[in-house]
Amino acid sequence: MEPSAHVDTFARDHLPPQSQWPVFLLDNPELAYPARFNCATELLDRTIETGHRDRPAIWSEVDGKPHATTYGELLALVNRTAHVLTDKMGLQPGNRVLLRGPNTLQMAVACLAALKAGLVAVPTMPLLRAKELKQIVDKAEVSAALCDARLADELARCRDPQDEFFCPGLTKVCLFHNDAPDSLDTLATTQPDHYDACDTAADDVCLIAFTSGTTGAPKGCMHFHRDVLAMCDLFPRHVLKPSADDIFCGTPPLAFTFGLGGVLCFPLRVGASTVLIEKLTPETLLQTVERFRATVMFTAPTFYRQMAPLIRRFDTSSLVKTVSAGEALPDSTRELWRNASGIEMIDGIGGTELIHIFISSEGANVRPHAIGRAIPGYTVCAVDDDMQPVPPGQIGKLAVRGPTGCRYLADDRQLKFVRDGWNLPGDAVYLDEDGYVFYQARADDMIVSSGYNISGPEVESVLMQHAAVAECGVIGVPDETRGQIVKAFVVLHPGFNAGDTLATELQDFVKRTVAPYKYPRVIAFVDALPRTETGKLKRFALRTM
Repeated sequence: MEPSAHVDTFARDHLPPQSQWPVFLLDNPELAYPARFNCATELLDRTIETGHRDRPAIWSEVDGKPHATTYGELLALVNRTAHVLTDKMGLQPGNRVLLRGPNTLQMAVACLAALKAGLVAVPTMPLLRAKELKQIVDKAEVSAALCDARLADELARCRDPQDEFFCPGLTKVCLFHNDAPDSLDTLATTQPDHYDACDTAADDVCLIAFTSGTTGAPKGCMHFHRDVLAMCDLFPRHVLKPSADDIFCGTPPLAFTFGLGGVLCFPLRVGASTVLIEKLTPETLLQTVERFRATVMFTAPTFYRQMAPLIRRFDTSSLVKTVSAGEALPDSTRELWRNASGIEMIDGIGGTELIHIFISSEGANVRPHAIGRAIPGYTVCAVDDDMQPVPPGQIGKLAVRGPTGCRYLADDRQLKFVRDGWNLPGDAVYLDEDGYVFYQARADDMIVSSGYNISGPEVESVLMQHAAVAECGVIGVPDETRGQIVKAFVVLHPGFNAGDTLATELQDFVKRTVAPYKYPRVIAFVDALPRTETGKLKRFALRTM
């Protein structure tokens, strides 16, 4: 590996042994990056050098009207913020900085500034509670955080020595979207517009993206500066094919790599612009297309299904390309959207471990029922339990190789995700003779609801903290709107009465403890749970109840 620019070497020190890495396919001429570069500089400074300084980069809604921040203005904001991180907060290359905020200009600036300063960005979902934030802070040994002032309460618990979720190592927090004298916004106004980017190596870690495992313990996926560019230079170039005239929009949070790519990095890479609006609904997403004349949309299948009957109420004539990922795209949803919008969906499968989409197809290359084929630069196959390829048409486990891949932060689950140099995302698929991939199901017990990954055991752990709950089991059950919903089977302690009142109380209890999207939408009260002779919960039996 190239000598690191990191003064704080935690990230490189906690990479898995290279013997546990997947095989990386780096001989692609499209990915002939120099040994040293900073991905934020490539996405912003280099784009400006090609003549985009005065073009819109990020669109926001200000006083109810569209407002454009140009590339030149964005660069100045990022540089000033980077000065705050290094000169005012005293952060050094390699320090981990937690990012907490919705999709706004300020969140994008914070992310790009952290990358430019050579820090390791640790973006987090806005809905996470103190319990979940503590897991991430402790795992990544995060010492600093940049947080939207409106989301400060849960993070404040992590700084309270009297709170059960106190994080003693989290010593520096700066709020943005705030006009206080010590806010990130205010401090940045007095800083220089120029900033010399950290001389990072292409294989310096720049991002730790957390994803939940089936046990609920978060896994930190470590990505290099070269990985960020690779995600911008393969799926977009070969499938999406954007231009500088495109206007991107979508719902995935910047904390998801799906959102980081789709609504920030992809447009910046080609000099296009993106609309960052927080708290989008199906209706307001369509309003966004109409108001900003968006041409490219990223969201999950659930939103497309909910937008289809609404689309006639809006002028979406500017919309050309719509990308679906985050969960399986039902054929009925693809057809519903095509009939309503006239647009053939671009479906894709990716993952936090591989940073973004690695299988997709568009336009005339779409094949019924298939996700698509491996994007140039990647290779995929279906394998059996012995890692041997299975014949076309036979279901196996999806195996992937490419320029990006899984490197978990100090996690034994690396040995499960990577075998024999292949990434194993945990999907059951089959391939046809032409290499098209047909998704069948998740190979594990992860619940995917409206694009969110939800761990059944984590929800069980929360429910078990309620005084009424003696035992519980949580699974995902099919749902036409959300793909899956969370269902809990609950055994009560004596003295508690099953019914709607208690079910609502349990749902509210989960919402208050962890991110609200994880709460069980259905609760079934049962006398006993199916277990093995050794006492293990038989989840497969729950699915038949």
